[in-house]
Amino acid sequence: MNTTTQTTTSLKGGEWLIKESSAFDTFTPEDFSEEQQMVKEMCLQFLTGEVHPIVDRIDKLEPGLMPSLLVKAGEQGLLGAAIPEDMGGLGKDFITSTLVNEGLGGGYSFSVAVAAHTGIGTLPILYFGTEEQKKKYVTKLATGEWKGAYGLTEPNSGSDALGAKTSAMLSADGKYYILNGQKCWITNGGFADVYTVFAKIDGDKFSAFIIERGMEGFTQGPEEQKMGIKGSSTVQLYFQDCKVPAENLLGEVGKGHIIAFNILNIGRLKLCAAALGGAKMALSGTVEYAKTREQFKTAIANFGAIKYKLAESAVRIFAGESALYRTSKWIDDKEIDMVNAGKPFNEAVLSAAEEFAVECAILKVHGSEVLDYTVDEGVQVFGGNGFSDEYMISRAYRDSRINRIYEGTNEINRLLTVDMILKRAMKGKLDLMGPAMAVSKELMSIPEFGNEDDSFFAAEKKAVLNMKKSILMVAGAAVQKLMMKISDEQEILMNIADMAIETFVAESTLLRVMKMVDKKGEAASQVYIDLMRCYLNDAVDKANKAGKEAINAFAEGDEQRMMLLGLKRFTKATPFNSKDARRRIADKLIAEGKYTF
Repeated sequence: MNTTTQTTTSLKGGEWLIKESSAFDTFTPEDFSEEQQMVKEMCLQFLTGEVHPIVDRIDKLEPGLMPSLLVKAGEQGLLGAAIPEDMGGLGKDFITSTLVNEGLGGGYSFSVAVAAHTGIGTLPILYFGTEEQKKKYVTKLATGEWKGAYGLTEPNSGSDALGAKTSAMLSADGKYYILNGQKCWITNGGFADVYTVFAKIDGDKFSAFIIERGMEGFTQGPEEQKMGIKGSSTVQLYFQDCKVPAENLLGEVGKGHIIAFNILNIGRLKLCAAALGGAKMALSGTVEYAKTREQFKTAIANFGAIKYKLAESAVRIFAGESALYRTSKWIDDKEIDMVNAGKPFNEAVLSAAEEFAVECAILKVHGSEVLDYTVDEGVQVFGGNGFSDEYMISRAYRDSRINRIYEGTNEINRLLTVDMILKRAMKGKLDLMGPAMAVSKELMSIPEFGNEDDSFFAAEKKAVLNMKKSILMVAGAAVQKLMMKISDEQEILMNIADMAIETFVAESTLLRVMKMVDKKGEAASQVYIDLMRCYLNDAVDKANKAGKEAINAFAEGDEQRMMLLGLKRFTKATPFNSKDARRRIADKLIAEGKYTF
C-alpha cells in the first residue's frame, strides 16, 4: 500500500515523511552556479592563503590576530554574503551564504570565529533590529570593522535557555536598562565590539539587548582554556549595574525567545555546512597521508581496512551534503515566495527557516556526527602520528568535539526533531494521521506480490518508502500508547529521531544520485551509485535497530510481535557487495588524492 503521494513542488517542513519527492525538482550540489562555485573556491583559497599557515599562532590566542583575519575576510566580502547590499553586504541567496560556511569550515578555530560573527553575532540585529540599529551596527559587522558576539548561555542555563537569571530593569527616567548577571562560553567574547545579550526584564520578560564594548558596568573574564578550538576567543561576560540605552532593546519586550530560537534554526543548518567543509578537508588530508605512509613495503592506502575508513567517511560526507543543499534550496524557495508575496526581507528569511526547523535540527545532528566520524577515523589512519600535534588531524579531532554540544546539544536536537513533527501534526500543518492509519492496516494484510516496479532504482525507492512507513508505525503506536507521557520517554523519542535522520538523509542521497544518473548515465555515475547504496544499506539497518529498541520499550505481547514483524518487513534492503563498492569509492579518492565527490 502506497502511503505517499507524488509532488513536484517544494515540500513543507516535515512533509518529506509522507510525500514522495521528485529527483528532477531536488536541488543538488551539482546544480551550483558558476558564481557559487567561485565563491566556494574563494573561501578555500582564503583558508590556504591566510589561515592554515598560521594555525599555531591562532591557537595560542595571539592578541589581535583573529580580529585581523576577520577584517581580511570582510575585505573579500566573506562576512556579508547573507546581508543585503544596502547594508554593506553582498545580498547573496541562502544557498550561496551556506556555501560560504562550508567553504570556510576547514579553518579550525577561525571557522568558529567567522561562523559566530556572521551568524549569531550579526543576524539578530539584521533580522530584528530597527532601521537605526541596522544602520549603526550591521553596516560595520558586514565589513568586519566591528566584530559580533552573542550572550545567551549562563552557568545554570544551557539547553534551558529560558531559565536565564540575568536581569534587566528600566531606570526611573526611562533612559536605560540596568543589567545584572553573567554569561558564559561566549565565542568572540574577548574581542567583539557588539554583543546580543539576553536578560529578563522585571524578572520574567525574556528580552534581547545590543551591548557595546566599553558600556559602563560591562566587563569580561579571562580566556577559557579549552580542549579544542583553542584559537577561538571564549570568555564569560559580567554585568554589574550595566547601563544599556533604552534604544538598544532588540525586538520587543518579552519576545527575546523569538530571536533566540529563530536564529538557532539558521545556525544549525550553517553548522552542518561548516562541519561538512571541515570533514572534506580532514578526509583529503587523511587520503594524502595514506598514500605516502608505507608499512610492509606498500602504502597503507592499499590495505582494505584503510580503504574502508576512507570510503565510509566519503559516504557519510556525500550523504550529508545531499541533505544539506536539498534543505537549503527549500529555505531559499520559501524565502523568495514570501518576498514576492510582499513580506519584508527579515520576516521572509526567518519564516522560511522556521518552516524547515525539523530539517535544520536533523542536519545539525548528522553533520556534526559525520565530522566526528571522519576525524576519528583520520586519527586512526595516521596511527601514532595522529596523536601528535605535529599533524593537523590531531587539531581537527580536538576541534570537532564541540559541534555536538553548541547550537543545541545533539540530544536536544534529536528530541526537537520528533517534538516539532508531532506539533506540526497537532496544528494541522502536517497530515500524519492518514498515512499512519494506512500503515496500521498494511500491518494486518498479507504482503502483495506481482506488479513489482522494475525501473532503475526501484529497490532503493521502495527501501526509502518503507523506512518512512517504519517511522509512522513506531511513532504512531508510541504516541497512541504513551499519550502525554511520551515527552518523558526520551530514549524512545531519540530512537524515532534516529530513524527520521537516517531516512531523510538516505532519501536526499538517493534523489541526488537519481538526478545525476538521469543527466550523466549509469556508467559515468557508478561511483556515486556506490556512495548512495552504501549509505542506504546502512541506514536501513540503523532504522531497524532504533525501531526495535523503541518497540521493545513500550510494547509487549501480541502488539510487540506484530510490530517487530512489521519493522522487519519495512527495513529490508536488497543485498549488494558493499566491500567492493567501498573499494571503488576509496580507489577514486586515492587516485584524486583528496575528496572530490
